[in-house]
Amino acid sequence: MDNIKNDEYYISKIKEHLNFICNHMSKIDKDDFNKDEILQKAMSFSLVQISEDSKNLSDEYKTNHNQIPWTDIYGLRNRIVHDYGNVDLTIVFETLKNDIPEVLKLIQ
Repeated sequence: MDNIKNDEYYISKIKEHLNFICNHMSKIDKDDFNKDEILQKAMSFSLVQISEDSKNLSDEYKTNHNQIPWTDIYGLRNRIVHDYGNVDLTIVFETLKNDIPEVLKLIQ
């Protein structure tokens, strides 16, 4: 079976990463997050993947789902990838705990 990479494919990948974040961050507080370098890197990787998959969505899909903050998703990815040493973990934590569950609701 061909693995067609269309909007449906990329949305499924985005949902997979959103669910991963929500499941693994549900019982994590800020102190736990700040102490766990492996968790920080895993969550950062998932955020980057969400952005990469989002960039592959058609313009039509993004226009029809403009309630999703696409620009913010790309911006966070750029900060993580290009300025990793200076990433504010408080912002990342708040994004993971507050924004990601909202994006998941919007994308369902």
